[in-house]
Amino acid sequence: MFTVSVRNHMMIAHSLPDPYFGPAQALHGATYVVDVALRSRSLNEHGVVLDIGAASSALADIMADLTYRNLDEHPAFDGALSTTEVLARHVAESMLAALTTAEAGGADTLVEIDVRMHEHPDAWAGYTMTIPPSASH
Repeated sequence: MFTVSVRNHMMIAHSLPDPYFGPAQALHGATYVVDVALRSRSLNEHGVVLDIGAASSALADIMADLTYRNLDEHPAFDGALSTTEVLARHVAESMLAALTTAEAGGADTLVEIDVRMHEHPDAWAGYTMTIPPSASH
């Protein structure tokens, strides 16, 4: 399996209004370092998984939509708690959408997108999306 990874970061505000989350029920801020690994079983005709610049730009656009926002008010999380895991799934789904519509030079060979959201050096959560063959073409 071949992998291309890109990284970015974001600062958000949100609340997790469920007693399960204790003090995080209140509005608070979080800073995430976001790692996205894009995996393919084969390389494209240029000898790469996809254009790393396109992947970096796609992630930057996704982060720009979330950074300095109160996710309690973001339409992508309407009716859902914006937990780290939910955020990771949102990033994976957004990356797939961006890379299949962009000139990414190989996005059609992607089989997996793995997102890790680092809340601090000792804790992170993530989401791994397996891409069916027809979804990435």
